[in-house]
Amino acid sequence: MLALSGASCPKTPTQNAPPSAPVGPLFSDVGKAAGLSYVWEISGTRPLNILQTIGNGCAFLDFDNDGNLDILLVGPKPGLFKGDGKGKFAPSSALPSLTGHFLGCAVGDYDGDGFPDLYLSAYRGGALLHNEKGEKFTDVTAASGLKAQPWGTSCTWVELVPGSGKLDLIVANYARFGPEPGILQLCEGKDVDGKPLQTSCGPRHYEPLKAVLFRNQGSGKFLSEPLKQTTGRGLGVASCDHNATGTLGIAFANDEIAGDLLQSTAAGQLKNIGQESGTAYDRDSSVHGGMGTDWGDYDNDGKPDLVVATFQNEPKSLYHNEGSNFFTDVSYPVGLGAATRPYVAFGTRFFDYDNDGWLDLAFANGHVQDNIARIDKSTTYRQTSQLFHNRGAIAKNEPQFEEVSQRVAALKKPMVGRGLATGDYDNDGRMDLLIVDSEGEPLLLHNETTQTGHWLGLQLEGTKSNRSGYGARVTVEAGGRKLVRYCRADGSYLSSSDSRVHIGLGAASKVDKVEIHWPSGQTDTLTECALDSYVKVREK
Repeated sequence: MLALSGASCPKTPTQNAPPSAPVGPLFSDVGKAAGLSYVWEISGTRPLNILQTIGNGCAFLDFDNDGNLDILLVGPKPGLFKGDGKGKFAPSSALPSLTGHFLGCAVGDYDGDGFPDLYLSAYRGGALLHNEKGEKFTDVTAASGLKAQPWGTSCTWVELVPGSGKLDLIVANYARFGPEPGILQLCEGKDVDGKPLQTSCGPRHYEPLKAVLFRNQGSGKFLSEPLKQTTGRGLGVASCDHNATGTLGIAFANDEIAGDLLQSTAAGQLKNIGQESGTAYDRDSSVHGGMGTDWGDYDNDGKPDLVVATFQNEPKSLYHNEGSNFFTDVSYPVGLGAATRPYVAFGTRFFDYDNDGWLDLAFANGHVQDNIARIDKSTTYRQTSQLFHNRGAIAKNEPQFEEVSQRVAALKKPMVGRGLATGDYDNDGRMDLLIVDSEGEPLLLHNETTQTGHWLGLQLEGTKSNRSGYGARVTVEAGGRKLVRYCRADGSYLSSSDSRVHIGLGAASKVDKVEIHWPSGQTDTLTECALDSYVKVREK
């Protein structure tokens, strides 16, 4: 990896331009062969309740800073696997012995020592793990002031006060649930023949719980602040400087209740603009079963858009960023509405699998009722995942996305899909996929798509800004196009992705300019960056 300090990139080497029409996609499931010896199992009697089927998350991270992505798989006993950068993973003993009902994760260097730390969300728990220079993680939960959460789900590290250099932690909570009297464990239903049966209850049977903010006080200490602005029953969280002001929009996907979009201020305060922004409801002004969520500029207009994964018979919502904190649900016009409607989607992520400069979209699917086939013959508990190719610059009134799932054999495997993360684990410039099967093994999809475009990867290191570079906005000019991408690892569902900023460049023969807008307000400009390489950039 090349290291820079905000000056200029190395001169572009001579390379052949890629074909204009990428062929693919091509992904191979290499989980077992790569060494991911991990299985998720749901214990207890059947049918399963809402807690048992909530699922698990996963992460791509480089915990020892060797330039190679490692993998974290979250469960009652989390598994950490060290990557060698060549496609192989070996179990790591760096995690401490942990006890809890762990669900999700957030990766970020909260103390600025150069090594990414971990927060694991949990039902009636949670754990903060400090990275000891890539050698091991230490459980510092008690000393940090991070309180146990009633039902922590997705979480994210964000620099709420621009220029503070400190990462704060936001944890979404789901619903009030437990063995206490008066709380339903299962609900009565009927099978296809009209016979009574019990099944998992829907979310509306449970009181919503609001998110919490832990403000970073420095020296490893955090101050708890209830996020009364949130609606509750949150499952997905994703942050982004969606209006290019240097402040953050933090989106919450909420289950069968209005969604939240919290807008931060320069002072680090938060206001819920979900209702006025148009992201609280779907295209029919109805609430939906929001699961995972993610930001990405799918139409390359310079403004990041928001996707929300939803329940069966609900189109997955894609909110187009119209500017001025207003969004329009365009799921049907862009080609997502009808194709996603039959599935219960959880993990979702924008990523450019063919490096053509247009963000593609993936969904991990799986029902929440393990006996749903007895109730509704039109669906199943285990479901296939979905991949949508972004068609790029298209004629007016043509759909932007084309489903290409059927071209990927591994995506046809029915699974209880939950967490989903993206990352280039073998550093070949092609983004790979990691998907959780909450009643099975992880799906590690190696991207072998042929005839891909050129690319550029940036690993950002903040100095005035947080060390992880989270919240930075990157604008790349190449091949007559201006592409805007963001440094962030959050989004999807219970998961964390490769934090390096990956930019597909298509047939561009060189990079003309890169501008990095850091959370501190600093703007660094790079020129003539080399294609097809990862570059480490340090804030001036």
